[in-house]
Parts: sequence; C-alpha cells; structure tokens
Amino acid sequence: APETPLGEVAVVSPLVRERMIVEWNGSPVVGLVGSVVELFAEWVVRDPGAVAVVCGGECLSYGELDERSGRLAGVLAGRGVGAESVVGVLLERSVDLVVALLGVLRAGGAYLLLDPSYPVERRAWMVADAGPVCVVTSGAEAAGVPVGVPVVDVGDAGLVVGPVLDPVVVGAGGAAYVLYTSGSSGVPKGVVVSHGGFAGLVAGHRGLLGVGPGCRVAQFASAGFDTFGWEWSMALLTGAALVVVPEEERLGRQLAVFLAREGVTHVTLPPGVLALLDEGDVGAGVVVVSAGEECPPEVMARWSRGRVMFNSYGPTETTVDATLWRCDADAGEVLIGGPVFSTRVFVLDGSLEPVPPGVVGELYVAGDGLARGYLRRPGLTGERFVACPFGGVGERMYRTGDLARWTADGRLVFAGRADDQVKVRGHRIEPGEIAAVLTAHPAVAQAAVVAREDTPGDTRLIAYIVPETTNTVTDT
Repeated sequence: APETPLGEVAVVSPLVRERMIVEWNGSPVVGLVGSVVELFAEWVVRDPGAVAVVCGGECLSYGELDERSGRLAGVLAGRGVGAESVVGVLLERSVDLVVALLGVLRAGGAYLLLDPSYPVERRAWMVADAGPVCVVTSGAEAAGVPVGVPVVDVGDAGLVVGPVLDPVVVGAGGAAYVLYTSGSSGVPKGVVVSHGGFAGLVAGHRGLLGVGPGCRVAQFASAGFDTFGWEWSMALLTGAALVVVPEEERLGRQLAVFLAREGVTHVTLPPGVLALLDEGDVGAGVVVVSAGEECPPEVMARWSRGRVMFNSYGPTETTVDATLWRCDADAGEVLIGGPVFSTRVFVLDGSLEPVPPGVVGELYVAGDGLARGYLRRPGLTGERFVACPFGGVGERMYRTGDLARWTADGRLVFAGRADDQVKVRGHRIEPGEIAAVLTAHPAVAQAAVVAREDTPGDTRLIAYIVPETTNTVTDT
C-alpha cells in the first residue's frame, strides 16, 4: 500500500496500545462533584476544635477559621463579589492569607494571589488583566495595590464583629483561583483552575500521601507558586493542620529544626532545597515530596532511603499535580510515576498517536484536574487544551509541552521540554518573556535568554544582548 501516508502506519500493536491507554492509566475520570468550601466544611462539622492553621504564635481552629473566613465573605459579598468574580489577595504568608482565600471562595469568587515579592509592574499587569472586583490586603501591603482598585483590609472592624455569610453554592466547574504563569509572548497568562480540580487533588492526598486528622503539613511555597495550593488543600481539606514556615527558617539547618519543633509530618520541597538539607536532620517519619522541577538522582537516592518520599509532576494547568511516584533509592533513574486520582496521561507523537514504550513523545494529560483554560485567551486555550481522542464526547486533554517515555512496566520518565521553557527553583519560566522585556529597552537591538548550570545544582538565567548601535548606552 505505497499510497498510505506514513503517519497512518500503526507502530504499536493493539495489545500494547490498550495497555498504555487503559491499563497504565489507573482510575478512570469520574466527574468529581463538590466545591472547596464544601470539602472544608466537612472537617469544620467533624471537629471544629481541631487545629487548622499555625503561624508563629498564632493558631486557629477549624471552627475559628470557618468563622473568620465567613465574616470576610460577608464583607466581600457587600462589595459585589459572587460566582465567577475574581478577587485579588495581596498578603504575606500568614493566618490572614489563609482566611482571605477561604473567604473569597466562600463568597463564590476565585482568588488571585498577588505575591508581595513580585515586582510592582508585574502585579499591576496581573490586576489589569484579571480585573478583580477588589483586593484583600492589610495596612502593610495596601500600598502595593494599583491606584483605583478597591481594597478590603483584613484589619477592618467588620471582620471581627460582622455577620458570617452562608457559603455561596458553586459547582465543580466553577472557578476557584487564577494563577499567572510565564508567557512566551512577553506577558504572563492567567490559568483558571476549577473547584473540581481541587477535589481530585485532595483525593490523591488522602489515598497516596496518607494525609488526614492528626497530620501537620508544612506551608513552604511562596503564595504565587501553584505548590501553595497543593499545601493548603493537603491540610485544610483533609482535616490536618497547616503549619506556616517562617521566612527566616526556610533554608538549611533552620528548616530542619523548624520541621522537628513543629512536629511536621508532610513537607513538599523543591529539589534545590532538599539538596541543601541534611536528610539526617529530618525525622524518618516525615513524608517528603519533591516538586517543582526535575529531581537529580543523587538527591532522590539520598532522601528516599529509609523514608517515604514521592516525586510529583504536574503543570499549573493540571491543578498542580498530574503524576506521582513513590521514590526508590535503588532505582536506576528518577521517575514521575503514574497518573493521580481521576487523571489520565498519554505519550503521543505529532499525529496524536501513542508511541511505543521506551520511545520519547509529548506528554498529554486528561481528567478532572484540567484547568478551564487561560483567562481571556481563547486562542491560546484552544491551542493547548485539545480534544481527547481516547475519551468521551467533549473530553479535553492538555498538551504539556513536556517530553516523556513509558518504561516497560508502565511508569513515566520525564525527558525534557519540546520547547524553550525552563524551570528555575521551581518556577516555570518562558525565556521569550524575559527577552521581550529586554528588547523593549531602546539600547537593546536583540536579546537571547538561556538557563545555564555552570555550578551543579545552581541553575541561573543568562541573557545575551546585541546593543542598538544608533543609541548610546548610558547605564547597564
């Protein structure tokens, strides 16, 4: 049949194809129901006196957190916040930050975390693009809110004595939060994550990580990083306690001392942080999750021997997590494992056909954890969230841009990127965005940005520029 296009020739036998699409994909997509607020309310009813959040000398029970977030929700509702409203949150990592995001969700809105460490220009761009109804902040951070945007101060008297709002009913498809990631066109893009995505995430926390009442989950990640959502939901939607790591104790020996002092049972850290820690300083009973970037084999081997350790993989567009692997210190390579609850993964070629085990292809993710898309970017949403040829009518899958391969026994190995995107200390970065900013300067004609690891474990972004010869460079 010489007239047959090469792309139509089957290179995977029907038996192997069925194994990769069905057998290796674990639990089917089940159509999760319920909102984040409902999941949290279950634990408020079960044990309102249980510890919910610990930060420094401040400690809130589930009942107290429910009451405070309910009062904030009442204030937000009075400002016009309802279903599908976006509300900015500009606060340092604290008890108030947790109260704020639950208050936004309880009012029916979707929170937009504005990390105080971000440059003022980036926060202003995010606010202008997302158009939040208001921004929840405090006196200390209020100056960072763009002019003209309404502000709700967490220190207002109404949040102490005001009425408690009954939760607004939001379905699993409702927006829960908007998180901006780097964009190759020069501007960030907002990912809209649903309540249903959280539900699948929590199911994985309970079943795979063993989180529940009596556990204490460290809150380490910066607020603008999607692992922040992984951490707080791991605790507050399973009946555990969320323990905020102080800024001054987030690295090295100080972090290990903090974990021991606070009785932390679960901690999620980037490999770069794990590399700087002595595993002997962290109790063997602490469950460690490596996330945010590729984990070096030596770090995995050192930390997984004699303890439970997981390697997590997942873009922001899949509600933080898509696959998980329980690490094996004796494994020859670091895996990203298999799909989490209600998630399916596929390794495909350019024609969206499965590639054989051992062959590198592009990784696609389907399931309840998929984000709704990019805020006000229908073209980009249609490009990255495509029809799933292996699912039911209307089912989508996300094109991750990551490369992977199946092992012979049905586990995934990360194999790099299909484009120029990089990760530095857990943050997803499009070099094109930085190059676009550099070339906007009148003294720069051309720019290229790459990630270099001149010192093992120390990845840095390096920019190369061609000066604009018609201009005189007056500063650098």
